[in-house]
Amino acid sequence: MNIPAPGPRNLITDVQGLTVGNAEDRPGMTGTTVLLCDRPMTAAVEIRGGAPGTRETAALDAVNTVEHIHAIVLSGGSVFGLDAASAVTFALAKRGIGFRFGAQAWPCPLVPAAVLCDINNGGDKNWPLEPPYRRLGLEAVAAAAADFALGNAGAGLGAVAGEIKGGLGSASICWNGYTVGALVAVNSVGSVVMPGSARLWAMDSALGDEMGPPQPPPPPGRAPLPPLAHTKLALSEAGGAARNTTIAVIACDARISVAETSRLAIMAVDGMARAIRPIHTPYDGDTVFALATGAKALPEARMPALAALGTLAADCLSRAIGRAIWAADSLGRWSSYRAAHRL
Repeated sequence: MNIPAPGPRNLITDVQGLTVGNAEDRPGMTGTTVLLCDRPMTAAVEIRGGAPGTRETAALDAVNTVEHIHAIVLSGGSVFGLDAASAVTFALAKRGIGFRFGAQAWPCPLVPAAVLCDINNGGDKNWPLEPPYRRLGLEAVAAAAADFALGNAGAGLGAVAGEIKGGLGSASICWNGYTVGALVAVNSVGSVVMPGSARLWAMDSALGDEMGPPQPPPPPGRAPLPPLAHTKLALSEAGGAARNTTIAVIACDARISVAETSRLAIMAVDGMARAIRPIHTPYDGDTVFALATGAKALPEARMPALAALGTLAADCLSRAIGRAIWAADSLGRWSSYRAAHRL
């Protein structure tokens, strides 16, 4: 049994068969991220937030007919951002990708999506003709590659995490011949930093310096803070609580069923709780998609292997959140983690 270690890129694209593309509307401080599959892949979803914005998530329920998808979209823009998935769907159809049901003009790709709310983050959203998300979806598809930017990129461009700048993050882990990866856009109500310190909540999961230099925890015995301190709910301006949601994708190269992929998503979502506090509030739409490429069979003892992969997935998601915050730059009135703590 080998020691888990990051993949060569430390990105979700270390899982073979996946590419990721980002596109941004920088004046609007918003963007879109697209994950493409090189073949249909098993998928599931876990939604924990109280205010989700999603597309095609019901189709992923294990009781339903669909077992495979072709891409996943993460986008800013709240309800308007769902347009990005429509553009991606037709772009893939034009490539001949999707399900066919008898004679039909176009195949039907399945492209689940989740959006975060960056409407009031200070960017120019006074769109003259229409929201930019159809265009961003197409640009992200065209940009899809194994390497991609983190921080102020794609769906993370306009993201804000608690009181500091959020962003796009990714991480990977290899173990016993399997690879697990995470992709996340962090735009949470909750704080990503331990109160009274410069230490990220996610730092306990960090491998090497992927979240910057280690920071000490707050001193012991300090007085407890109010439960919503350093969150968006503590911000003074109106509407501070209404622009949130952390959205993510977990991927592995195991050959597992839809039900087992759902268990992977259920286990992975706890990585958010290790990196953001509070999490899954009434104001967040926290959503985690899980993908399985099917490249590698599980051993005969399936359940222990699945439990291990789920554990790694949760750690990977926590690390991706930490990497998103470390990579993000200050933007508009939002200071980055590095600037806020002079790191």
